[in-house]
Amino acid sequence: MRFIIPLAICILSMSCKLKSDSLKKQKKTLPNILVFIGDDMTWNDCEPYGSKVVKTPNIQKLANEGVSFDNMFTSTAMCAPTRQQLMTGLYPVRSGAYPNHSEVYDGVKSFVHHFEELGYEVALIGKKHYGPPDSFPINYLGGLQHDTGFGGKDIDLSNIKPVISGDKPFFLIIAQNQPHSPWNRGKSDDYKEEDLIIPDYMVDTPITRKELSSYYAEITYMDSLLGKTLEYINEVNKTKNTISIFTSEQGFSFPFGKWTCYDLGLKTAFIAKWPGKIKPNTRNNATTQYVDIIPTLLDAIGEDPSKINVGISDSNGNNGFDGKSFFDSMMGKTDKHRNFSYGVQTTRGVINGPESYPIRSIRSEKYKYIQNLSHNQLFYNVVTAKDTARKGYLIYKSWLEYAKNEEELNWVKHYKKRPFEELYDLENDPFEKNNIADQPKYFGIKNDLEIKLKVWMEQQGDLGIETEMKAVSRQNREGKGEWLPYKQKNSKG
Repeated sequence: MRFIIPLAICILSMSCKLKSDSLKKQKKTLPNILVFIGDDMTWNDCEPYGSKVVKTPNIQKLANEGVSFDNMFTSTAMCAPTRQQLMTGLYPVRSGAYPNHSEVYDGVKSFVHHFEELGYEVALIGKKHYGPPDSFPINYLGGLQHDTGFGGKDIDLSNIKPVISGDKPFFLIIAQNQPHSPWNRGKSDDYKEEDLIIPDYMVDTPITRKELSSYYAEITYMDSLLGKTLEYINEVNKTKNTISIFTSEQGFSFPFGKWTCYDLGLKTAFIAKWPGKIKPNTRNNATTQYVDIIPTLLDAIGEDPSKINVGISDSNGNNGFDGKSFFDSMMGKTDKHRNFSYGVQTTRGVINGPESYPIRSIRSEKYKYIQNLSHNQLFYNVVTAKDTARKGYLIYKSWLEYAKNEEELNWVKHYKKRPFEELYDLENDPFEKNNIADQPKYFGIKNDLEIKLKVWMEQQGDLGIETEMKAVSRQNREGKGEWLPYKQKNSKG
């Protein structure tokens, strides 16, 4: 008996401790999460990334209070693949969402599953561009579901108030439509065409000035929506316990931006604020990708992202994320994360696009290597269209006409006619104008990057042109999804 009593006391004590630990875990205050997404915005067209022209006071305020990442990349410069890689932590070919207006394979799990299981209210307002519904069972708060501002409508941000003021921690995505065209929200009078300084990666033409004026104004309008969102969160006294993120998505819809694997297409702004956790007014040079964001946010709330099953395996049998947490970088403990970022562009199914023009890329800190798998064909899209109701798409023609010298003209022509391989020294040629792939002294670098790109494609199940030809089957067809894609003329597969 004398041994039974102490044993009982020990068991009771252990039971009480386990119960106490369980209650502590239940009572742990989880941070709210806000992700505010720009739409077709080049990363450096805002104040924190060096713009002296575009007025973005709210983005700048967020940067002053948080950390700005200088090397964040999406892997696809189109809306649907970009948003779905952010939401799933998977690269586009593996998930199935690699052409535009596409959806992931059945069974793929998104951030909704991971965070709802942890007690979060997961909601989105604005643009969807994801599917199927089982993979994205999001509390949809309304707004425009497509990448258009036609009809004078816009999202009603007040719809977020019930979510942000509720008892549950929230994970909220603001997927507004700016500065995606049509540019009809901002006040272009604030950006006089004649006063604009044209960037080195554009050709100075009347159309360029006119469209930049409207595009810049749209960014300022978008910035006001960010300010309003942050104000709403502050009104319910949740700012201190909210991870607030702004990211610019893929680049603008000018030549060499959207629909390409150049940095003007793939590089994106990424700013994160977490009062008391993230050191204010800091920058981080770590190479990160959109697929890393969800693993990082899981890590931030104390979960192990390596234990998550994403619902689909890669070619190596791995059923975890393609992304990996950069939480230590966000906390300022390191400025290293990835050695390489990857890019994939699917042109099949794009409006005014060719039958097939797949592009793949790999980027180190110093070099970018690109393969144009259908290089014998011409690359084209709405930017190069000769005749369309949306006259802004005549911009490429104006660049050909106004190129100031032969060197600039050849660079513009390169947009449509490209070699199989491109290699750029990003330190000396940040806007990728001088292709050095044929220079013998760079052959070693090129071959090394080519091998690493091939390994990545194999891991993703990416068969290049064969994968490209199946792209239309991955698009959301009538009756299946939330939007109707452009129907490819004479499409097969």
